Amino acid sequence: MTPQLEAQLGSISPRTIDGRLKPKKHELKRDLYGRTKPGSLLKHHIPLKTDCWDVHSPGFTEVDLVSHSGDCAEGEFLHSLNMTDIHTTWVETRAVMGKGEKRVAEALHQMRSGLPFPLLGIDSDNGSEFINNHLYRYCQATSVQFTRGRPYKKDDNAHIEQKNWTPVRKLMGYVRYDSNEALTAMNDLYEKELRLFQNLFQPSVKLIKKIRVGSRIKRVYDAPKTPFQRVGESAQSDPSKLAPFKKLLESVVPFLLSKTIEHKLDCLYKRAHHRKPPTISSTQDKASNNERADASPSSAESGLDR
Repeated sequence: MTPQLEAQLGSISPRTIDGRLKPKKHELKRDLYGRTKPGSLLKHHIPLKTDCWDVHSPGFTEVDLVSHSGDCAEGEFLHSLNMTDIHTTWVETRAVMGKGEKRVAEALHQMRSGLPFPLLGIDSDNGSEFINNHLYRYCQATSVQFTRGRPYKKDDNAHIEQKNWTPVRKLMGYVRYDSNEALTAMNDLYEKELRLFQNLFQPSVKLIKKIRVGSRIKRVYDAPKTPFQRVGESAQSDPSKLAPFKKLLESVVPFLLSKTIEHKLDCLYKRAHHRKPPTISSTQDKASNNERADASPSSAESGLDR
């Protein structure tokens, strides 16, 4: 960089920068978002679901992806495919590398085979990882109802949004995972200890009805039950798949299970890709450049454009 170019960059105003980069930004937007946007014709085949869930049997679920990109969204990184059942609150989670439609469909098939009840329907957002021909054909072939929420309306998928925080983000954090070792370790935790701890030992209450009392609304909940208890009370559950869970419920100690989860989380955190902080020399160079820009005569004029 020549001294003349450095002086010009130090004196240019933000408004002039936006004007110079405006054509380039429009070009980048077309490259970034032009190919990942789901087709409008496929959206017409997948119906919207905006009403409240009124189901009395397990099998109708909400699904979503949780990214583990950290502070850098470049390249491929892990995603957690999360699924929760509306009636029983049963949770299944798998880690996938990237969010390609084939990998997402394969992970969904694995979770479907492990459910102690038949999968009857999935409800997702409008991301391209779900709104694609591969997953649509899979649901058509397996007689699974496929619905979607409205764009930019997270309340349409409120159940899975809550589960994205509790079993995924609260435990995995906001660091970046982008290696095959982290993929194996995360799936080992999702498929074993964490799955048992959430579905066998964590009770929750469900909203039964709302009663208006004057200007307030009173919410009535049922008794606290674990997802396993709710599945066992349903006539649609598979007894052959519930039998192994019954044996584990009698033999597994939840406190030891919790310690195992904490140990595996520590090992998984060591496999995260932690970005190095900026060096002291680069920070000092940036500060000196800012001081030169403030001391230049044109800096006062550039403030008029802001």
